[in-house]
Amino acid sequence: MENKQIDQLVEAVLKSSKYRNVCEDLIRNIGTHELLKRRNLKTAIKTTKNKLHQIGGAYFLKKPQYEMWLEKLQEIKKSGNEDLFRRTCAEIMSHHYSTRERLKVLDEFYSRIFSNLSPIHSIMDVACGFHPLSIPWMPLPENAKYYAYDIYKDMIDFLNRFMHISNIQGFAEVRDILQHPPTIKTDLALLLNTLPCLEQIQKAAGLKTLEALNSKFLVVSFPVKTLGGREKDMRKHYEMTFDKLTEEKNWNIQRLEFKSELVFIVTK
Repeated sequence: MENKQIDQLVEAVLKSSKYRNVCEDLIRNIGTHELLKRRNLKTAIKTTKNKLHQIGGAYFLKKPQYEMWLEKLQEIKKSGNEDLFRRTCAEIMSHHYSTRERLKVLDEFYSRIFSNLSPIHSIMDVACGFHPLSIPWMPLPENAKYYAYDIYKDMIDFLNRFMHISNIQGFAEVRDILQHPPTIKTDLALLLNTLPCLEQIQKAAGLKTLEALNSKFLVVSFPVKTLGGREKDMRKHYEMTFDKLTEEKNWNIQRLEFKSELVFIVTK
């Protein structure tokens, strides 16, 4: 396989309006594996796009209106109406499948999780999606630091500007976490509905990522319904999957159930 072919694949994928904001490292990673399997450039481009849709694109329920949302958030923040600010954050999160499913249990979700942890002063949010907009619901001290990672450049720009508007310390960053796991040390790492997507890119990616993160606590969640809304015994499936994944690790693991997802709190 020639580097020229990989470059052509990356260029072709980035030319698509749907994928032009995707992390180039991730496209190259997936595309390299697809070319090794197929050695046909046209087919590899198609399968790379399909995989990118499965792990990211399928979760957007509508085209994000980042500029409009930022203007609205900034205006409300200046007004000092924190209740309206939270409602606006929730409305924005409803446009992404992963966070939409959690909206009805936000208060319960964070109160139950954080009650099982020692005080948290820093958080790493891996494959974050719109989840940083949930920060107003988290019981965090004012000086807490938040670091968010995802594969979409336009989303990351939006999140950095949101964090600035909200006076949140930290940053959001574009990153292929499989090739380049974050090295920053935090009290807590969040991997919410993340592992199934990682495993679609690379087998055994889930455990590899959990081991690589430099955090005392990990909160790992799994969806209990498909994107189409079907349950299909997903709680049982993912509970067995996570048990098998971590069976050889000397980690303390607590299990929490929510209407939206199945959660495991890991103490490393």
